[in-house]
Amino acid sequence: MAQRRVATVTVDTSRPINRFTPSHALGAAIDGHEKGINDLQLKPANIKAMLSAGLRPLTYRLRTELGMAVWHWNPQGHWSGRNQQEGYWVSDSDPGAPISLSYGYSLPRRGNTIDQAANNGYSRIDDGDLGSFWKSNPYLDAHYTGEDNNLHPQWIVIEFPQPVPINAIRILWGEPFAKHFRIQYADFSDRSVIGLNPPGTWKDFPNSEFAGRSADRVASRGGDVLRLSSKPIQTGLLRIVMTGSAMSVEGAPDLRDTFGFAVRELYAGSFDENGRFIDRIRHGLNQQQQTVIHVSSTDPWHREADRDDEIEQPGLDRIYHSGLTNDLPMLIPTGLLYDTPENAANEIRYLRARGYKFDQVELGEEPDGQYITPEDFGALYLQFADAIHQVDPKLQLGGPSFQEILPSRNPTYPIDNAAWMRRFLAYLKGRNRMADFAFFSFEWYPFDNVCAPTGPQLARAQRMLKEAMESLENRGTVPRNIPWIISEYGYSAFAGRAELSLEGALMHADIVGEFLTLGGDQAFLYGYAPDVVIEERDCSAGNNMLFSMDDEGKIEHRFATYFGARMLTQQWVKPGDEPHEIYAASSDVKDDSGNLLVTAYALRRPDGLWSLLLINKDPKESRDLTLVFRNGVGRAVKLVPPIDVYQYSETQYVLGGPAKDPYPIRALEPSHHVINSDRAGAGRVVLPPYSMTIVRGNLSPKP
Repeated sequence: MAQRRVATVTVDTSRPINRFTPSHALGAAIDGHEKGINDLQLKPANIKAMLSAGLRPLTYRLRTELGMAVWHWNPQGHWSGRNQQEGYWVSDSDPGAPISLSYGYSLPRRGNTIDQAANNGYSRIDDGDLGSFWKSNPYLDAHYTGEDNNLHPQWIVIEFPQPVPINAIRILWGEPFAKHFRIQYADFSDRSVIGLNPPGTWKDFPNSEFAGRSADRVASRGGDVLRLSSKPIQTGLLRIVMTGSAMSVEGAPDLRDTFGFAVRELYAGSFDENGRFIDRIRHGLNQQQQTVIHVSSTDPWHREADRDDEIEQPGLDRIYHSGLTNDLPMLIPTGLLYDTPENAANEIRYLRARGYKFDQVELGEEPDGQYITPEDFGALYLQFADAIHQVDPKLQLGGPSFQEILPSRNPTYPIDNAAWMRRFLAYLKGRNRMADFAFFSFEWYPFDNVCAPTGPQLARAQRMLKEAMESLENRGTVPRNIPWIISEYGYSAFAGRAELSLEGALMHADIVGEFLTLGGDQAFLYGYAPDVVIEERDCSAGNNMLFSMDDEGKIEHRFATYFGARMLTQQWVKPGDEPHEIYAASSDVKDDSGNLLVTAYALRRPDGLWSLLLINKDPKESRDLTLVFRNGVGRAVKLVPPIDVYQYSETQYVLGGPAKDPYPIRALEPSHHVINSDRAGAGRVVLPPYSMTIVRGNLSPKP
């Protein structure tokens, strides 16, 4: 029998590289869902099972923000148009009956074709309905920002499925229209460019600019076709940039109706040989029938009839009363991109009036997925910060809860969220408002391709997180003297089998260990509540979840990530509120690309024990473990018996079932044994393929 190779793990005991408290650092996330799902998930038996994972702090995620919806966090409230049940909504701050459920309200002035939630809406710019219109967010007007409107130009981007000939455009303006606008084209594949708009990305048509009387004439004539060039230009992307709103206050039901820009319908294409205009935009009342539109912002005006049952949030009272917060401060959200400062301020008043614990507020969620420019986000952020701090000046505000932070691979102009953060923070610094940015948050789902082999993905994961965080610090100028928070994490943002397999547990442990090693403050696991297997790719089915549930909400299965989470919260750390120290640990097991196949995370616990989390990401090969503890360049010491060893591998867990409906066919608790002898061979620890192991004990007092 061939001898196993050795994995040598070396721990530098000279100084800790981070300190954390488990009851603060290791958390979970609760989110909104389609109507009825929250009632199934939050049954008492399910809450008890969730709490058994040992993840203590809680963050509340805001599905409404992803769905381009206004959050009526309290169903009781008032409209700006009180007699019409429409306008701008503000939920009541006075505590009444406890809130069990709340809903998002879709925006009838929506401009984006696509959203990040149920994705069941559509743009009003190319819906074929001349009675509807898109309107930009009035809170980006100088009336609210106190800045020159040229600092916050608004735009519309048309994304054709493939390049088409363009040399003409027709704009049916609503009110207010643009006094100055420019038509541009581009050709790029990275959609993050839409929000960043770096110099040189967009090109002007030969006849691209319309201003003053020419712009007035375009609006007054009801949408003449404008010739942009003599010959058509092949392009896949078209942009209209608008400044100088022609606002009119007289007769407006609300001042906010007069700020920004409005477009009823948009046509773009070319003239044929007979001089006839050929429109290349598809118009329809759903996103499958229309050309994809992206806009800079959207007016949060809406109506009572716009409630979207696909965006149901658990009531704030319900979550606090459930016990899921463990009587700890909850990281709470407010809307931002599609909400009003007044509604956010009242949410804070309400929670304070109830006496609920929270000290951090995340403003908005995933602005990168909405393609908002950093400066526009900054302008809204400061308005919300002002409103909230008028209620509670001591609250820590932060965000932006990026949907991803992977560094750009573009060597010429890095276009990524590090570049986005650099501009956002420059906006705050330029206004002496960095004190209003008290923590930085992001989501971490490293792999979109759930069809790819998991072995290479697991091997790359640790390096990916390290490089991403270094990029945000160095290029994004995100300060390290404020808390960094992973507001959600999991294997992938898309459903896949790996999330339910051992790979999901290994990924979870590796993310937590590496993040804390890099100085992270809190990490919140996504998929805390029971859920169901879903299929988003033909190759795979799965979900980020600890448990599956049946149609009645009863838990059916516990998945590998649940058992892995318990290993971290019950065995790697000492449960409770005492501080732990994390030390640098290195492994000598790498793949051909230099990725670590064995990762190690070393703790000095408050009970004096050393606790090592060891993850073998090799899918095939076991390793004999050699542990070395060394104080800098000093002589090595070792763990002495008794040594506790906890282990989770294929011996305990196997995922089976059909490809489209996987479930565990073996789901046992991690194994545990104690090494009571230091005789040769008696204390050997073997790291099985695809496994996580915790080795815990005291160090020998002398080398």
